[in-house]
Amino acid sequence: MTAAPAAPAGTGAPLPHWPAPFASRPVNATLTVPGSKSLTNRYLVLAALADGPSRLRAPLHSRDSALMIEALRQLGATVTEVPGDGAFGPDLEVVPFSADAPAADVAIDCGLAGTVMRFVPPLAALRKGAGVFDGDPHARKRPMGTIIEALQGLGVAVSAEGGGTPSSLPFVVEGTGEVRGGHLVIDASASSQFVSALLLVGARFTDGLHLEHSGGPVPSLDHINMTVAVLRGAGVQVDDSTPNHWVVQPGSIRAFDQRIEQDLSNAGPFLAAALATGGTVRIPEWPERTQQVGDLWRTILADMGADVTLRDGTLTVTGGQEIKGGDFADTSELAPTVAALCALASGPSRLSGIAHLRGHETDRLAALVTEINRLGGDAEETSDGLVIRPAPLHAGVVHSYADHRMATAGAILGLAVEGVEVEDIATTGKTMPDFPRLWSGMLAQGAEGSGSGSEH
Repeated sequence: MTAAPAAPAGTGAPLPHWPAPFASRPVNATLTVPGSKSLTNRYLVLAALADGPSRLRAPLHSRDSALMIEALRQLGATVTEVPGDGAFGPDLEVVPFSADAPAADVAIDCGLAGTVMRFVPPLAALRKGAGVFDGDPHARKRPMGTIIEALQGLGVAVSAEGGGTPSSLPFVVEGTGEVRGGHLVIDASASSQFVSALLLVGARFTDGLHLEHSGGPVPSLDHINMTVAVLRGAGVQVDDSTPNHWVVQPGSIRAFDQRIEQDLSNAGPFLAAALATGGTVRIPEWPERTQQVGDLWRTILADMGADVTLRDGTLTVTGGQEIKGGDFADTSELAPTVAALCALASGPSRLSGIAHLRGHETDRLAALVTEINRLGGDAEETSDGLVIRPAPLHAGVVHSYADHRMATAGAILGLAVEGVEVEDIATTGKTMPDFPRLWSGMLAQGAEGSGSGSEH
């Protein structure tokens, strides 16, 4: 078993723990959540490379998207907030950067955002000048070797700040304004983001890109399918008909005006509240068809005993008398929420196919085991996931490890276990800045389900 990561040390006076609200009655709420982080940051990258100005409607405004916006500005793109009709912030207008702009050295702060640290370095190769990439302390532990080796394989100079070949942040990308492209073989078994990062820019390579994966299974294939769909929507020709091969034809990326779907993964904790309290949660504007991995909630929660319906664009989840355990494979970024529900389930559960979560914001498998067991639970790691058995839980502090999904998992446990506190709830700002307010608003809604106080 991997040792649990140490909870990150803060600077200055520690913030007080967040008392997770305990549900004294079944929740009965209707709400929407902010835009998809995965879609927002993919469309921002494409907009920076497009053949004209683009507009993102109802995008996510969070730390991850702010880091992406600032990174694109550093590379020479113009990103402007403009009034929109979204409930969670303004729209964004993006004017792409020019590869012909004079050379300039820039510094890119990746924070703890995987999409920034993986997606932006290939963009930096398409402009002239050095791009210095770094991020939060834990960002230096996240797997980066594949994207660095890929860029070097494409003829891009990438070096450690002090010289030599890096395997993680920090590093320097020496952009020349042009990348030849062609056939490239990588091992993307550590993260699907390595594939998406290269596909997003492949059309701007002189010879396009034939990307081949060689290695263990690529995790989170749904995210690669999302990238391919976004590219095709912008007029890019992508052939993914052969497994582990993606061929992107060279050409322009069409400017676009795109509304961003709400983040279905971030909807998960709110839907989980229906099961944790035996209540009902409704989320309007749920897409009929989507590439988001969060659409799996419809089957996962049904398998856990909930009644799940999608009618007239509203997803309704009603919890049963108990939460059923089971076997849950390839839950990807949904795993922390699934694990929290499994800790409340009446039977044992096994989560598999998620070994790659050890390389996310923290080692999520070790962290989940530590925090569930801290509250009296019975969880252990396997080679590629978790086993969680029923056990009575008690009050205690859930540590977040600067990981937004660990913090929301603690909030779910707090609904059913009185006296749970979450350390550093502010880390939810990575993808959902208003989480505490939305969570409290969900619990405050009227028992008659009138929708009064809904967050729309």
